[in-house]
Amino acid sequence: MRWLEITRGNPLKGSITIPGSKNSSLPLLVACCLCDEVVILKNIPNISDVSLVCDIAKDIGMKIIIKEDKLILDPSNINSAIIDHSKSADFRASYYFAGALLAKFKRVSIGYPGGDDFGSRPIDQHIKGLEALGAKFNFYKDYYVVQANKLIGADIYLDVISSGATINIMLAAVLAQGKTILRNAAKDPEVVDVAIFLNEMGAFVKGAGTDIITIEGVKSLGGGTHCAIPDRLIAGSYLMAAAITGGDIKASGIIPEHLISCTAKLEEAGVCIEEGNDFIRAYTQGKIQGVNVKATMYPGFATDLQQPLTALLILASSHSVIVDKVYPGRFNHCQELNRMGADIIIKQGSAIIPGNRSLKGAWVNASDVRAGISLILAGLIAEGTTYITGVEHIERGYVNIVKDFLSLGANIKLVETDLEENKEDDIC
Repeated sequence: MRWLEITRGNPLKGSITIPGSKNSSLPLLVACCLCDEVVILKNIPNISDVSLVCDIAKDIGMKIIIKEDKLILDPSNINSAIIDHSKSADFRASYYFAGALLAKFKRVSIGYPGGDDFGSRPIDQHIKGLEALGAKFNFYKDYYVVQANKLIGADIYLDVISSGATINIMLAAVLAQGKTILRNAAKDPEVVDVAIFLNEMGAFVKGAGTDIITIEGVKSLGGGTHCAIPDRLIAGSYLMAAAITGGDIKASGIIPEHLISCTAKLEEAGVCIEEGNDFIRAYTQGKIQGVNVKATMYPGFATDLQQPLTALLILASSHSVIVDKVYPGRFNHCQELNRMGADIIIKQGSAIIPGNRSLKGAWVNASDVRAGISLILAGLIAEGTTYITGVEHIERGYVNIVKDFLSLGANIKLVETDLEENKEDDIC
C-alpha cells in the first residue's frame, strides 16, 4: 500500500519549472502512428500515462527509444491495430488509436476507455465524427471495433465541444480523401499543439484554436521533430499552492496566455499575479475572497483546475460556488475535503463552499489526478497530518510531485508498505 503524508508547515516559496503537457503528449504520441518516418518528441513528461501509451504503441510494432530529454519513435514497422483491451481500459485516451490507425489498417479493435473515476466520459462525438468520415462501429462487451475501407472528408458538426473528439477526428481526417470541415471544434491549446505537429509532419490543418477546423487529406505523413507545450494545468495548481499557504511561487517555462482564465479568477479571489514572457508568479498579501466559478471549455476556466481551486476557496472569507459544465459529476474531491472539515455542499453539478473553515488532517483518497492535487493543497493547511491514498492517480499527471513540493518547502513524503509482511508481523 502507498500513501502520501502531509503536515502543515511554512508558506511554500520558490520556483518550479513546468513539464510538458500530459493532455498534449498523449495524442502526440498516438499521432506518431500516422507517420511513415522517424519522429522525435521533446518535453514529454515521464508520467505513468505516457508509459502506458508507449507500451501500447510498442505492442503494435512501434519502436521507441528514450534518449536524454526526448523520445525517438519509429512507426514504420507497426503491424497491428489490435489494442490490448486491458491496457486501453486503463487509459482514457486510448480512443486516439482509432483515429490514428484507421486509415492505414481499415480495422481497429480497442477496449473501452478508462482512466479517471469522476463520471461518464462518453465517446458519442468521436463516434459521430468517425462515422461521418465513413467508419462503422461494432460494440462488444469489453471492446469495440472500428472499420472503414475508405475514409472520405466530410462536413462535421460536434453537438458538444470536446477536445478529445476534436483531436481524434483530426487524426482520422489527415489521411482521408478530400476536405474535412470540423465545426464547433474545441479551442484548447492541446488541440492547437497536435495540429501544429500534424502540419510539421506534412498534413494540411487550418483553423486550430478556432471553432472551425479544416483538414485537407494527404496520402502520407513523414517524420520530424516536435516539442510539446508546457502543462497549463500543473502550472495553475502550483499557483494555487502559493495562494493557499500564503507563499510565493514562480511557475517557469510556461505560456501565460494559456492560463488567462485561471489567473483572472485568482486575482478576483485576492491573489497577486505577476507575469513575464514565460512565467507567472503568485503570492498573497491579504485574505482570500470568495468567488463564483463556472468550469467550461477553453478559453473558459478549466474543469481540471476547479478541484485545486476548491481547496483554496475553503479559506475564503466568504462563500463560493463552483459549477462544472464539462463534467457535472466531478466533485468526488469535495466528499474527501468534507472529511477534513470543509463542509462543502454538493448540489446539481455544483459545489457550494462556505469558506472560513479550518481543516484537520484525515485519511482521504484521490479518485483522479486533479482530486489528488486538491487534497495535497488541503493537507498543506490542515491541522495535524493528512494521509492520501490513490497515489497512482496522482502519478498519472505529475512527474515527481513529492520532490517538487519538497523543493518549495512542503512537509510531504511518500510512504510504502507491504501489507503481506504486516499481516505476518501481526500473526507473530
